[in-house]
Amino acid sequence: MNERVDDLTIEFEEEGQILVKEVDKCILSRGAWATVLFRYNEWRPSTSDYGPDKVAIRRYQKVGGEYKQKTKFVISSVDQAKKIVNALVQWFPEILEKEDK
Repeated sequence: MNERVDDLTIEFEEEGQILVKEVDKCILSRGAWATVLFRYNEWRPSTSDYGPDKVAIRRYQKVGGEYKQKTKFVISSVDQAKKIVNALVQWFPEILEKEDK
């Protein structure tokens, strides 16, 4: 099942149709508690295509050798995403500093 953080996915299929398609993911933390940021699309039967990009943050706890989802938060709009980014930049201005590579 999901024994490794790298194997966690938001993708969901039913009767051969992918209803939630994972576009990308970013592992924010690893360990007994893992946090993953997912970018995904949902299938829209009314238009027979996938909707716009959505973002979810999910927390998992490793129990009995497998990761189990414990909490989730969906960023519901571009406006909400902008507000989150703006708050983070205000609270942690060093986010905008260039990293030395």
